[in-house]
Amino acid sequence: MSTAPDDGDLTTIRVDQFLPHPPAKVWRALTEPALLTQWQMPGSENFRLEVGHRYTMTSVPRPNANFSGTVDVQVLAFQHERMLRVRWADADPSRPADWTITWTLEQEGRGTRLFLVHEGFDPDDPAQLMARKIMDGGWRSYVLRALGHTLDVL
Repeated sequence: MSTAPDDGDLTTIRVDQFLPHPPAKVWRALTEPALLTQWQMPGSENFRLEVGHRYTMTSVPRPNANFSGTVDVQVLAFQHERMLRVRWADADPSRPADWTITWTLEQEGRGTRLFLVHEGFDPDDPAQLMARKIMDGGWRSYVLRALGHTLDVL
């Protein structure tokens, strides 16, 4: 897995991953509910590629990161086969999580260079720094690997 090094920006996670699949195939895995369920959190089956669409995903609660385990998601923007931007906010309004995740696809040879930018962490909040650490590792070691596996069998 090729990922961008940590640039020291505590407000953002950046991941750069080459996938040996064309952008159209990667786009399908990012936007088709039946494929999302294979690599994202439960609830992703309710995704719709429609600006303003909202749905909920669930994960393991992380008290040390002040995360309830339930994420309210809203589709913010997209450019077909090029970019998808969503907002993730903790469903518990007393929790500070309110992030933007942007997926950008660029054709590279016969494959796709996938850029993930996960922004909105508060560097002055110890729980947000813990959430950033957990999610940075999760994106790199689990989520993108699961996405790659989904693409390999698609």
